Formats: sequence, structure tokens, C-alpha cells
Amino acid sequence: MVLGRRFTQFITQLGGMTELLASSIVVGFTHPPKWRETARQMFNFGVQSAPVVLLTGTATGCILALQMWYQFRLMQMETAIGPVVSLSMTNELGPLLTGLMVAGRMGAAMAAELGTMRVTEQIDALRSLATDPIRYLVVPRLIAGIVMIPLLTAFAMAFGIAGGYVVAVKLKGVNAAFYWDNTVRFTAPSDVWVGIIKSAVFAMIIVIIACYKGFNTAGGAEGVGKATTGTVVAASVTILVTDFFLTNILF
Repeated sequence: MVLGRRFTQFITQLGGMTELLASSIVVGFTHPPKWRETARQMFNFGVQSAPVVLLTGTATGCILALQMWYQFRLMQMETAIGPVVSLSMTNELGPLLTGLMVAGRMGAAMAAELGTMRVTEQIDALRSLATDPIRYLVVPRLIAGIVMIPLLTAFAMAFGIAGGYVVAVKLKGVNAAFYWDNTVRFTAPSDVWVGIIKSAVFAMIIVIIACYKGFNTAGGAEGVGKATTGTVVAASVTILVTDFFLTNILF
């Protein structure tokens, strides 16, 4: 009984999120939102999320380079650290960690904001004023996420590769010329585009889950807390699962 109820709830939520995504795409093309609100959401996604994303990318590149140096020096393959760091950051770690960081920060913030609007009946007030909540609340966030999260991912890639260079070359003494030559030789533009495409998909996942959870919040302050926590968990798990399938498709 419990398993069946959980499965039914999962299918219901999945259908609701799919419907919300489809409605947002249609509304975005037929009735574009006000650009002032979209710009405000871009600021929230991009500028305010940049420090944690860039710090995460840099730390990941440094740690990855350090671990690879300990392993590759046994085989005297230190110059291969560059391609490993570069390909890891562009194909997987850059978009994945950026998605998880933004899900934890912006996903929770969006769910809390919209959940509060729901329990205080502000969303119902928008409908009573003939204002479409999807156009006013969801579409600006969706556009901002699709634009800004790939940009954050690109910066995370660059900072991660730079961090790997500093650790490998400046700290461990790997030859700089060979390091960059191998990095450029084995890293193709398609590797960067794979990460950008993944991050755009992750952006849609984060925004749609957060908005759906916020729109369906009930139970006052406790419900807002549950919606916030549920958003972070659901978005993080969905990003990890989706990353697996995208990797199989894009390679």
C-alpha cells in the first residue's frame, strides 16, 4: 500500500512538472515576460551564485590535479594531468557541480519564495487580477536559469582548469609547455559544448522542480520548509540521474 501510494504520488508529480514545463515553454514564446523581472532573476542566478560556483570549480580542479599527480608520477605521466583535469571539468564535473550548487542555493530560494506566496494566497491574488502566474513567476526564472547556469558552468570549467594548472605546474613542478600542449590537444570544442548542453538541461530541472514544489505548497510555514527541502533533494537526485543518461546520449 505504501509503495503503491508513493509510486502514484511520484507519477502525479512527474506529470505535473511535465505539464508545467510545457506550459512555460508555450507561454514564453506566445506571451514573453517582462524583461525587468527576467533581468532580476538573471542577477539572482548569475551574480549571487557566482562565488560559490567559482569556488567549487577552482577547488575541484585543484584537488583533481593533486590526486592525479600522486597517481601519475608513479608512471611518469605527469603531463597527462592537464587533459584529465580539462576533460573532467568540461564533460562532467563542471556542469554537474554547478547544477548541484545552484540547486542547493537558488532551488531552495525559489521554492521558499513561491511557497510563501502560495500559503499567503498571493498566487491566487495574481489569478484574480487576470495575471498568469506561469508568465509572471515561472517563465522569467526559466529563462534566467537557461541563460545564466551555462555561463556559470563555463566559468567553473575555466577556473577548475586554471586551478589544476596552478597545482600541477606551480606547486608540483610539472612542465608547463607539455601541460598546456596536451591539454589543448586532447580537449575539443565539442567537450565544452557537452558541458554547456548538460547545464542547460540541469537549469530546466532546477527551475521546474522548484516552481512546482512552490506552487503546490500547503500547511503554512512547515509546508514551506518541506517544499524547500524537497526541492533540493529532488533536484539533486534528478540532476545526477539525468547526467548519466545525457552522458550516454551525448557521447
